[in-house]
Amino acid sequence: MPRPTKCRRVQYSPEYLIFKPAGVPSRQLKEIDLTLDEFEAIRLADLEGLYHEEAARKMNISRQTFGNIVTSARTKIAEMLVYGRALSVQGGNIALKNERFFKCKDCHQKWSEPFGTGRPKQCPSCESENMLRIK
Repeated sequence: MPRPTKCRRVQYSPEYLIFKPAGVPSRQLKEIDLTLDEFEAIRLADLEGLYHEEAARKMNISRQTFGNIVTSARTKIAEMLVYGRALSVQGGNIALKNERFFKCKDCHQKWSEPFGTGRPKQCPSCESENMLRIK
């Protein structure tokens, strides 16, 4: 009997949850599910360029588990690109980090603040007070 899946820490939820080839209706496409922990692994390894050990620490998992997750995610993304599939980002055994997310309405900068620190007074990028809380 396999061990139960450990809860993975995810820092960001994606703004967009479905990706598909342009000009093809979704109902005509086979869909691939990318879990939120796979999305986070791709973000940490490929976008932020972190080594697997450091990325695994951020997700609260082992380096080997992180390697397995990122390999699975890359395979799904490759299948989506090569075979023209729709990619849906959802699910997974995750825990979102205790942060709130904000977006500046003027410069569109996004940032996070830890819970319990109060509402930010201004955007850290352009110092505008015109901001909103996002998911």
